[in-house]
Amino acid sequence: MSSPLRRPAFRSFAAGRLVSLLGSSMAPVALAFAVLDASGDPSQLGVVLTARMVPMLCFVLIGGAVADRIPRRTVLIAAHAGGAAAQGAVAVLLITHHYGLVVISVLSAVNGILDAFTSPALRGLVPELVEKEQLRKANSLLSSIRNATKIVGPALAGVLVATAGSGPTIAVDAVSYLLAALLLSRLRVAGPTTPRTAPVLNDVRRGWQEFRSIRWVWAVTLSSAVMNLAQTGVWQVLGPPLTGEKLWGFTLSARGVGLLVMSALMYRLVLRHLLRAGQLMSVLGALPLVALGLGAGPPWVLTAAFVAGAGFSISGISWDTSLQEHVDRGVLSRLASIDDLLSFVAIPAGTLAAGPLADRFGARDVTLVAALVYGAAALGSLLFKDVRQLPHGAERSDTTGGGLPYLA
Repeated sequence: MSSPLRRPAFRSFAAGRLVSLLGSSMAPVALAFAVLDASGDPSQLGVVLTARMVPMLCFVLIGGAVADRIPRRTVLIAAHAGGAAAQGAVAVLLITHHYGLVVISVLSAVNGILDAFTSPALRGLVPELVEKEQLRKANSLLSSIRNATKIVGPALAGVLVATAGSGPTIAVDAVSYLLAALLLSRLRVAGPTTPRTAPVLNDVRRGWQEFRSIRWVWAVTLSSAVMNLAQTGVWQVLGPPLTGEKLWGFTLSARGVGLLVMSALMYRLVLRHLLRAGQLMSVLGALPLVALGLGAGPPWVLTAAFVAGAGFSISGISWDTSLQEHVDRGVLSRLASIDDLLSFVAIPAGTLAAGPLADRFGARDVTLVAALVYGAAALGSLLFKDVRQLPHGAERSDTTGGGLPYLA
């Protein structure tokens, strides 16, 4: 099987993702310091972050429908150009010392809306760039790029913020969006073959019908939503105080290394039932919570974080590849948007609940219960035969649950 990088279109796409993700991994660090330095109020940072999350949740289903309706390349170019403009405006405000909570929050909301269109289009575009038998390798390469930027980007941002300031660092992110848009403009891929004349909301509704009709898709999506509800908030809120500042940084790094190592290994690893393997490996994400809940020593916590990162990586790659192999391209972005919505909605709920539950029952007990819920949810999807037996690399068949035909 040849490498996806032999295809010029995929090379341009991968280069665009590298540039964009590197800038995006730097921006949160710069924005956090900018808001805190300008206001001295951590709650304002929470407002800015929420201003990005809420519009993304509100528009993601529309984003999925649009990405199935018009060429995904067009959606991505427009979204990246918009991101360059929004981040450029933020950079100018910070460089000229005109920080204001309202205007920064509005620009953050613009970025959130753009995110809602970007994610479904990205996941739907990959099958248009490579052959079906190359999808696992393509997703492994893209995952490696994403995980590498998560390690390099924040460190680079810290250096730039310390030497040049937050404004110039966010300006780098704006330039990265622009460069990514230029690279994406080089793609030559076909758009939808069937014209869309019905309202966009009709497409959203038909996407939901397709989602409900494919058993393995909704089983894994709901499983992932519960996993996010149980794990993400507890990890982000209770992880730092249970480990301490120094160990927490090393723990995040260990998880990042695990993500990167497994994404590289997945390029070579061939599995007959990729989705089943991914769901089994996702259970490993509970190990850091178990280690923290039991009060394990630093070596155990770091090892658990590394192993969990590996589990997250194979789970994510297997899920994206399975969707791209077995779901009709005409509804792929809509199903991806539903997956995004359910996954992201669960995260704020878990984050808000973690602190009060820890105050009531104790941080370690809450962490252990979260690990149990997470593990049960991960294994729960395997109760469905469609999840266990979905073949890797096969043509779409009755294993998809008999969904709708290609939707216009």
